[in-house]
Amino acid sequence: MSKLTLFYDGLCPLCQAEIIFLSGRNQAGLLDFIDINSEKYSAQDVGVSCDEALQAMYAQYEDGTLISGVDVFAAAYERADLPKLAWLFSRPSLRPLLMWAYRFFAKNRHTISGIFGPTALWIVNTAGKSRS
Repeated sequence: MSKLTLFYDGLCPLCQAEIIFLSGRNQAGLLDFIDINSEKYSAQDVGVSCDEALQAMYAQYEDGTLISGVDVFAAAYERADLPKLAWLFSRPSLRPLLMWAYRFFAKNRHTISGIFGPTALWIVNTAGKSRS
């Protein structure tokens, strides 16, 4: 299975929580993470502007192939050894609903994250400490 690099919004607490969660499950080393607000992110190299990356989650396989939105979650969950979530996010019958929900979230991510982000961050940080 090829490595996948996720490009995420590090200014979004809910997005941070998801990345911390996935990082904790990345025992196989099949996931990398780059904050689009950091110097590590190159819009020119990736082929996705920062504005585009803020509108949807993007990821890139080792061969340079880009994926976005719901497809990122299915691929990331598979690599994080979360087969039930990977299966759920890859179901064609659920795709329209998941795409709608993801577009809604992406458009309102900072508002939603302001409400749920601090709690989500606390949960993943607490869970990570208890595993250590």
